[in-house]
Amino acid sequence: MFLGHYAVAFGAKRAAPAVSLGTLFAAAALLDLIWPVLVIAGVERVVVAPGTTAFVPLDFEYYPISHSLLMSLVWGVLFAGGYLMLRRSAPASIVLGLLVVSHWGLDAAVHRPDLPLTVGGQTRIGFGLWNSIPVTLAVELVLFALGLALYLSATRARDRVGSWGLGIFVLFLLAIYAGSAFGPPPPSANAVAWSDMGQWLVICWAAWTDRHRLISAPER
Repeated sequence: MFLGHYAVAFGAKRAAPAVSLGTLFAAAALLDLIWPVLVIAGVERVVVAPGTTAFVPLDFEYYPISHSLLMSLVWGVLFAGGYLMLRRSAPASIVLGLLVVSHWGLDAAVHRPDLPLTVGGQTRIGFGLWNSIPVTLAVELVLFALGLALYLSATRARDRVGSWGLGIFVLFLLAIYAGSAFGPPPPSANAVAWSDMGQWLVICWAAWTDRHRLISAPER
């Protein structure tokens, strides 16, 4: 899942308005930020295998450190704990921790049964929405629209960057999603991992855009 993770991050701004959108994006995407590093290092494995699912031509052979349920809980606690130490905000830290773990839940909805529960166990989870392109598109786009609507209700533009910049950012995310959904399969596993590292650009862009928006005053 791609847009779905960022949808949850957009929506979480309403629950944690003082947290930068970049930090929310980083929490929601954390497992996918850890994963490519481990793939490049040879610790985890993915294979380009068109036909594995209708939507994603990848066979995730081994990734329990980045994508098991157990480790998603560990990463969530570490991320939330780090934020708590830096910012001293328990409510925001809880939101960030939940965002990290939400990644596993959203992936479980779309993946075939390849998501491990623990590091060494054999049980694999996945409900397989990626086996249907129309269903995958519908679910992710609806989630994205809802998350963006929540973000827009929680913030307002401070300047043109906050309005036009946000619009361009949203179009960029949709273009990346369309390219990954309808483009050719990647040439190699390393190419997949290196391209996934591009999410750091998305996180930085989200943080920059968010600095040009203000928290909306609550309705009375």
